[in-house]
Amino acid sequence: MIGCMAWSMSGIALAQDAPIELLDPTTTLAQATIPPIGPPTGPQAPAAPPPVPAATTVTLPAPGMAGPLTLNPSPFSIDLGPAGRTYVSGVVSGLGLAQTNATPPDHAGRLDVSNAQIILQKTDGLVQYYVQVGAYTLPILGTSFTPSSQALSDFFSPVPLAYVKLAPTANFSIEAGKLPTLIGAEYTFTFENMNIERGLLWNQEPAVSRGVQVNGTIGPVALALSFNDGYYSDRFNWLSGSAVWTINPANTLTFAAGGNFGRTGFSSFAAPLPQDNGSIYNIIYTYASGPWTITPYLQADYVPRDTSIGIVHSAASFGGAVLANYAFNANDSLAGRVEYLATTGSLSDGAPNLLYGPGSKALSFTLTPTYQYKRFFARLEFSYVKAFDTTPGDALGPSFAAASQVRGLVETGFLF
Repeated sequence: MIGCMAWSMSGIALAQDAPIELLDPTTTLAQATIPPIGPPTGPQAPAAPPPVPAATTVTLPAPGMAGPLTLNPSPFSIDLGPAGRTYVSGVVSGLGLAQTNATPPDHAGRLDVSNAQIILQKTDGLVQYYVQVGAYTLPILGTSFTPSSQALSDFFSPVPLAYVKLAPTANFSIEAGKLPTLIGAEYTFTFENMNIERGLLWNQEPAVSRGVQVNGTIGPVALALSFNDGYYSDRFNWLSGSAVWTINPANTLTFAAGGNFGRTGFSSFAAPLPQDNGSIYNIIYTYASGPWTITPYLQADYVPRDTSIGIVHSAASFGGAVLANYAFNANDSLAGRVEYLATTGSLSDGAPNLLYGPGSKALSFTLTPTYQYKRFFARLEFSYVKAFDTTPGDALGPSFAAASQVRGLVETGFLF
């Protein structure tokens, strides 16, 4: 043997550079102490491979996820040295849609990409950032479907969200760039929400705004205040704010509001002139415990009279919704949403159209069973919209006069 290894057998003890010592002849083999023989060492025995490190579980602060879909708990990351660690995640998904009373230029059936997005974010240190890049669609109840090829130009470009965040402390931060809105109970993209389609109330709200936002936490209350361009108008005359009170781990209460403190004489597909010149208010309650997530909320929207931009009469909308999800197990869940939205005004007084004509109202029901296994997901959806007091030319269907719409959707893809 090599080195100073000791070996003893049958009552004989040998050691390199040591005298031979005989054991007592009356000692039996069973009574002798034999050192354990371990695995061979030396050049003839390759070293054991290092243990495989366990996957790191990370809870990323963005994008917001209402469930039931969940992000990859072990996202890919790149260590950029002094610049810090950047996490890479994203979603690839497609959808199919069939509907009654399609509103031109829409069709009775659709196949499209719902998401093909990559998300890069740095979540620690003084300087942090978030960038979301790629294709998307934003299916909305009771409106014409906008295909992904058109959504990038009609909505928020191929980079819908991108901002830099300065976080000098754990309880205070400042963000600047293209920011998600503080208004409403539903997020913008399909994979973030309980349902595939966004709701009637969501369609009254801003979704993405360019601006600056200050965030602070005081005990159980999280506060945010933003100076921005409202409905993505590129006119910076909006203030938005929110206060989120975490009552306990299962109950959260939110108050959010925003409004135009100036005047915007510009409109676009994403920035309707009446809403972008108005103000909006939310009260949102969320219960999340065990298999249940339940979110009821109220919303009010007010548009003041301003003849200089063509609003000859004020108008308002008032609505309420309940969103709920029940998880049967780790893979299967069922989500639902019910909404009612009413608007004020009439054709005779010249009030702006906030829904299906001045003074119109609508009711919606949505049901969405979802299956997710690891990073794969698939879900179906049935939705129904019923409108009341509509104005011909502002309603549904090929002649813009129908008062209802039924949709069936399927969405499937991967969250990586």
